[in-house]
Amino acid sequence: MKFLLFFYLLSLTSPALFHLALAPGASHISRGASNISISPEDFDSHAYGSSARFLLEDNKSQGSIMQGYMTNKDLEEAIKAFGKKCSQISRIYSIGDSVQGFPLWVMEISDKPGQEEAKPAFKYIGNVHGDEPVGRELLLQFANWICDNYLKDPLATLIVENVHLHILPSMNPDGFSLRRRNNANNVDLNRDFPDQFFVINDDEYDRQPETKAIMKWMRERHFTASASLHGGALVANYPWDGTADKRKDYYACPDDETFRFMASIYSRSHHNMSFSQEFQGGITNGAAWYPIYGGMQDWNYIHGGCFELTLEITDNKWPPANELPTIFEYNKLSMLKLVASLVQTGIHGRIFSSDSGTPLPATITLKGIDYSVKASQKFANYHRLAAPRQKYEVTVSMPGYKSKNTSIWLEEGAMSVDFVLDPDTTAKGKVIRNCDCNCGNRVDFVAYIWGHYFEAYILLAVVLVFICFLFQRRMKSRLSKQRLVALPKRTVV
Repeated sequence: MKFLLFFYLLSLTSPALFHLALAPGASHISRGASNISISPEDFDSHAYGSSARFLLEDNKSQGSIMQGYMTNKDLEEAIKAFGKKCSQISRIYSIGDSVQGFPLWVMEISDKPGQEEAKPAFKYIGNVHGDEPVGRELLLQFANWICDNYLKDPLATLIVENVHLHILPSMNPDGFSLRRRNNANNVDLNRDFPDQFFVINDDEYDRQPETKAIMKWMRERHFTASASLHGGALVANYPWDGTADKRKDYYACPDDETFRFMASIYSRSHHNMSFSQEFQGGITNGAAWYPIYGGMQDWNYIHGGCFELTLEITDNKWPPANELPTIFEYNKLSMLKLVASLVQTGIHGRIFSSDSGTPLPATITLKGIDYSVKASQKFANYHRLAAPRQKYEVTVSMPGYKSKNTSIWLEEGAMSVDFVLDPDTTAKGKVIRNCDCNCGNRVDFVAYIWGHYFEAYILLAVVLVFICFLFQRRMKSRLSKQRLVALPKRTVV
């Protein structure tokens, strides 16, 4: 019996043993478009249309131009060397492995690396496509430059002390070693994410390991903004990346003005991106360029509350290695300013309860923008990016508390606005309290386990009840026999 109880308790603490399903990602934004099925043939023919968003070059010339670029082993050693050199303001960790088992190494840069703080977080991702290696080279140079110039350069110092910067130099190391766009399973990683318009791949367990690693990473960390580095053009691209009807047309997301502002920060700070003859101001809406589906950029915004740009940083996808220092100089200031914009612009603050003073992970919305940002669970800090020189009506809401709003005029710089919410005692005379000990995470965990392993637990419970029933019958039978044996013999007179 003790063994059965132990087995049952083990099943509660190890739900992976009885895995049945995975929860779909929760959306931060309401979208009117319905899910429409699309065949792989239709998807591929559209993605690889006549538009020149990426240039599929011949691989015959890549054998010679590999020289001067870091191999995956070189990159790993360089990342670890950076960690030792810059140990005071950095840490190295992996978010998972590629198909062929290469670790997806990340460099975090902060004055308190690895610690959870009420600071915004930014991530750079390079080498999403294997045949676009410039990003991995630039990101390693970028990390070393910040390390070398901390306390010397104002932007480097600002970033280290006010932002948690995470850098993933290579998302697709297998594609790089194979000298091709896709990963080792021949899948385009920038078409492998859940899409808002078309059901391409809804089962997360069927996605590529690199894609799953990014999705898991996003759930674990509260990124405010991010950017991925690509090659084949010179432009800063922003959402939406696709359209509901698959037509090439400007398709604005709710924060279109904010994204245009962010893209312009990068473009104007670049050596020559803003002078583009093809893209006005060096920026473009993705769907206006040409639509793609299953992209990482839109998924970040919808499911992660993260404002992501897709940065095409060089016309030549695989330029000669001796051009890399020049390309880095062309992009360095843009990369710095984009990260610094997290604290130099936008609306920031924290949210507290008036009766207990505990932080509240409330929801922040701006009037007229159908998109919400949620404050962090532990510190209740929020970082709401917004275009400057505008008036905003900010509303903060939390179940069990009365909503509050205020009107602000956002200038060129950032604005700090804290909120104190009063408990709402009108609903059944009760107040929903917030726990400052991550109890929300425990509630979510219990709900997840109960919801997704319910059938397994029912089956296990039925089996246990049946075994217990048989066990009880057997025990009763033994007791009855023992009683018969123990009875004293009576003499018949």
